[in-house]
Amino acid sequence: MSLIGDQHARYQIMPKCVGASLVHAEAAIDLAECYGLSLDEWQKNVVRIWFRITPEGKWCASTWGLSVARQNGKNGALEAIEMYLMTVLGYKILHTSHLLSSARKAFKRLMHFFGRKVNDPHAKYPELNAMVLEIRKTNGQEAIELHNGGLIEVGARTGGAGRGSSFDFLVVDEGQEYEEDEQEALEATTSASPSGDPVTIYMGTPPKTVGERGAPFVRVRSGAVTGRSKRTAWVEHSPQGELDKMTEIELQAFVRDRKNWAAGNPAAGIRIAWETIEGELERWSARSFARERLNMFPSPAEVLEMAFTEKALKRLGIGINDIDSEAPILAFGVDMNPERTKVSICAVTTNPDERKHLELAADAPFSEDGTSALVEWIWDRAKRRIPVVMDAFSPARDLLEAPLKKKGVMVRVLDANEFTQACGQLHQAVNREKSVTWFEQQAHLFESLKATVKEPLKNRPGSFKWNRVDLESDLSPTMAATCALFGSVKFGRRARSGAGGTARKRHAVVM
Repeated sequence: MSLIGDQHARYQIMPKCVGASLVHAEAAIDLAECYGLSLDEWQKNVVRIWFRITPEGKWCASTWGLSVARQNGKNGALEAIEMYLMTVLGYKILHTSHLLSSARKAFKRLMHFFGRKVNDPHAKYPELNAMVLEIRKTNGQEAIELHNGGLIEVGARTGGAGRGSSFDFLVVDEGQEYEEDEQEALEATTSASPSGDPVTIYMGTPPKTVGERGAPFVRVRSGAVTGRSKRTAWVEHSPQGELDKMTEIELQAFVRDRKNWAAGNPAAGIRIAWETIEGELERWSARSFARERLNMFPSPAEVLEMAFTEKALKRLGIGINDIDSEAPILAFGVDMNPERTKVSICAVTTNPDERKHLELAADAPFSEDGTSALVEWIWDRAKRRIPVVMDAFSPARDLLEAPLKKKGVMVRVLDANEFTQACGQLHQAVNREKSVTWFEQQAHLFESLKATVKEPLKNRPGSFKWNRVDLESDLSPTMAATCALFGSVKFGRRARSGAGGTARKRHAVVM
């Protein structure tokens, strides 16, 4: 067995980037060395994979990820990166952890470099302390701000870290605990990145169970290792193998193979003693050891089941001349992306063969300044007769529900149970009943449906809700279609063709 763990990661995934430069990567490694942070080879490798820039000076990847077993030193690589981003590039960073105790540890490590206060006479590195404009030690919202504009705010996600501010980098540490509502709230903090080139960094280990907790982290990892995501730089230290496909006998042999110990623990023999790993193997179950010490994830196919196949969707596509242009609209479904910069509206009509037809009536950029115009647009087409349906957790609800109801529009908001039913209804309609159609020309709807995955619900076997296969995918058209189809069945009333407000609007519009 080697004296130290394998310094070469199992996954070293980088976007294709012609002419990529490592100038910042090498400078960051050198800067860390100057301040006593001597990186292992595997940590240097992380910096080089993440810190690649285009010839135009942009980051090659917009999502960076690192997964390595606990106690190997993943935070060492991150500290080198955060220090360089702040001191040399003047970037603003939001560093979040699941636990307040973890956030405090990260902040204390940073104070080791920058000092404990402005003009700290005991600062270990006076030149770094001289850059400090302010050090805030508010409980759960610690921050270091530099004269050059560089800033790092450190806090626990449960404490509302970073809300209402804009950052260039979002660090999601303890990604295995990251939840959907936290993602929706936090990732908006980089939408208006001061640099215009935002990056989200995910770090963590495999979650204990596949569910809502850790789902965004697993989704990013799955998108990277399957090749679905083209904008992710992912580094993962783990042995070759798929736990889901191993028998118990195979699993027992797998966890006892010391080559697998080395593959999953690059710091073995450096920070982690081999004897420590031996003791863990004796105490833990084989599956726990594989997850916690070997950093083994479930297979992506086991984690994310695609909701619709391309083949199933294509057989339901029809041409624009294959539908009755006078067919009345039965319901509208509305959704927005988390940043509220795009709105999707789906209309449902009936085909001559009685199948329901899903059509994007609108799928366009949106600004909150245009809320009144959007309300008028919906009112002109829905009036009081056609239901306008949205998910209770849709970003569109806060903006549209009250003004639409004030107008007299029949607004219907789906609670969690109804939305679960709606997801199941669309899944059944596409995959089994083949009872819906869509326009082949509407690529946005096709691409959104194709990138939709089924996320199982806790304690409800067989039930699921929608999620997106990766961060680059747009789920809004799928959400709008889901709400519209459900609304057409539960709330819709058949209107006469040509009745007030029911004339069919065929094409997508620009808000």
